[in-house]
Amino acid sequence: MSVSISEVARPFVEGLAEGELRYQSCADCGAAQTLAHYACQQCGGESLAWRTSKGVGVVYAVTEVKRAPSDEYRALAPYTLVIVELDEGARLMGHATPGVAIGQRVRAGFFEHQDRQLVRFTPI
Repeated sequence: MSVSISEVARPFVEGLAEGELRYQSCADCGAAQTLAHYACQQCGGESLAWRTSKGVGVVYAVTEVKRAPSDEYRALAPYTLVIVELDEGARLMGHATPGVAIGQRVRAGFFEHQDRQLVRFTPI
């Protein structure tokens, strides 16, 4: 399966392939954001640089997916998804080991699914 990657998102996706979580840091206000934007979501500044996260953070939200939204993820169901606030300040959605709880400290790891690297958080 071939996935088209926009140029602005390429550093994030390449980081996943290298076992790194990357985020954008705003030179104007210092805000951190995940995924890829052309401007800072906090101040609107356009001076963004890619940084590598330590991959550690706190679980902000948890959900258990019992019925996959597409055939692509059916083999993984049931699975746990979380939003983690990384220590650097950015929030990222990823898979997690079952039983993680809001407020728990976790560390990012990676796994391959259908030729794509995905993030899986595990408790520290």
